[in-house]
Amino acid sequence: MATLILMPRLSPTMEEGVLVKWTKKEGDAIAPGDIIAEVETDKANMDFPLEDEGVLLKLLVAAGATVKLGDPVAVLGVAGEDPASALAGIAPAPAAAVAAAPAAVDKAKPATETVAAKPATETVAEQPAPKAAAPVAAPTADTSDGRIKSSPLARKIAADKGVDLAGVTGTGPGGRVVKRDVVDAKPAAVTVKQTQVTPGVDTLTPASPMRKTIAKRLVDAKREIPHIYLVADATVDKLLVLREELNTLRAEDGVKISVNDLVVKAMALALRRIPEANVSWTADGLLRHGRVDISVAVSVTDGLITPVLRNAAERPLAELSTEMKALAERARAKKLKPEEYTGGTASVTNLGMFGVREFCAIINPPEAVILAVGATEKRPMVVEVNGRDEVTVARRMTLTLSCDHRVVDGVLGAKLLAEVVRFLEHPLALVL
Repeated sequence: MATLILMPRLSPTMEEGVLVKWTKKEGDAIAPGDIIAEVETDKANMDFPLEDEGVLLKLLVAAGATVKLGDPVAVLGVAGEDPASALAGIAPAPAAAVAAAPAAVDKAKPATETVAAKPATETVAEQPAPKAAAPVAAPTADTSDGRIKSSPLARKIAADKGVDLAGVTGTGPGGRVVKRDVVDAKPAAVTVKQTQVTPGVDTLTPASPMRKTIAKRLVDAKREIPHIYLVADATVDKLLVLREELNTLRAEDGVKISVNDLVVKAMALALRRIPEANVSWTADGLLRHGRVDISVAVSVTDGLITPVLRNAAERPLAELSTEMKALAERARAKKLKPEEYTGGTASVTNLGMFGVREFCAIINPPEAVILAVGATEKRPMVVEVNGRDEVTVARRMTLTLSCDHRVVDGVLGAKLLAEVVRFLEHPLALVL
C-alpha cells in the first residue's frame, strides 16, 4: 500500500526545514536506513533516513523548498503501484508549482498511513541534486510582479555570494530560481551586488530556519527568565604567560590553546566548586546537575550555535581545546548532530576578539547561567606596595555573569563569578 513520507523532526527545536536536495529519485528502491534527502534545519544540515522499505514512487517537494514539520514530501510503495491512493487526502498544489519538477504540497494533511523517519545521523557525502526537466526555452527569473520567484535556499546562497537573482536564469517550475541556478550560473549570467546598500532602498531577506529559531528562543528567554547581571574584572597577565608556555611546549603536537579555552576550563572548575549554581529551573522544581557540560557559543553564517563540551571540569585542557576546534568547524559546516549542541548545563560566550569590553548575554535555557567574556586590554590599576598605593598597568578582562534569578540569587552568582576570577588569576590550577 502506498504511504506518505512526512517531514520528520530532525532537531529538537525544528518546526520546518529546507529540503536542500534529494539523494534518491523516483523509482529508486529504498532499504531500511537509506538516506533519501538532506534537510537544512534550524541548527544544521541533517540526513533524512527512512526505517521502511519499498520504492520511491513520487517526490512531492522540489529541492530548495521549505517544508513544515509533518507535511508530506514523498510517496513510498511497491514497484508499479499508483501513488494516487496515498495522495487522495492531499490538497492540490497551485498550478505554477507543479510544472516540471516534483510538485510542492501546501500544508497538506495526510489521510492515509505515514512512514516514520529514523533519528538523524551524520550528513552523507555531497551528491548532485536531481535536475528538473530542462524547459524548451530557459526563462529568466520571473519579475513580472516586481518579485523574483526563487527558492529559500537559492536566496540564501545568493545572499552569501553577493549574487543578484535578477540576473540568474531560473530553471525551476515557472522560471523559479533554484539552488542549481545560483551555484551553476556562468559569470556572464550573474550580476554581483554592490557591497554598499543603495541609499533610500530597503531590502527584505527571508529569515533562515536557524534565524527564526534564534529569534523565538531569545524572545522566550528574555520574557520568561528574570535576568540579573554580575560584573567583575580579572587580571590575566599570568594566564597569558601560561598560555604562551603551554602552546610552545605542545606546538609539535598541533595543540594551540586559546584564551577562550582557558575561560571555559575556569568556568567548569568554578561550577564544580559551586555546584549549587549548576542548576536549571523546571516546572517540578530545581534540577541540580551532577555533570558540568559547558555550551560554547560559535558564530555561524545564519547566527550562532552552542556546541557542548561534556565533563569539562574533569578533562585535560589540551583535550578540550582540540575538541572545541573540531566542534566549531562542524558547526560552521552545519554538520553538528543534535547530541553535540544540546544538554549543556552552563554557557560561555566571548566577544573579546572583536574589541568588545563587556556585554550582557541572554541566558540559554534551560541553563541558568551564561558567562560573557570581554576583551583583554592593558588598564591602569591601583596596587598596594609597602603600604602605599601605586598605579600600575595590568592586562585585565571584564566578565559578566547572567543568572536566572529563579534559581541563582545574587550571592550565589557572585560566589560563582569570584571562583572564575580566582582560577583565571591563578591559572596553574587550570592544568593541575
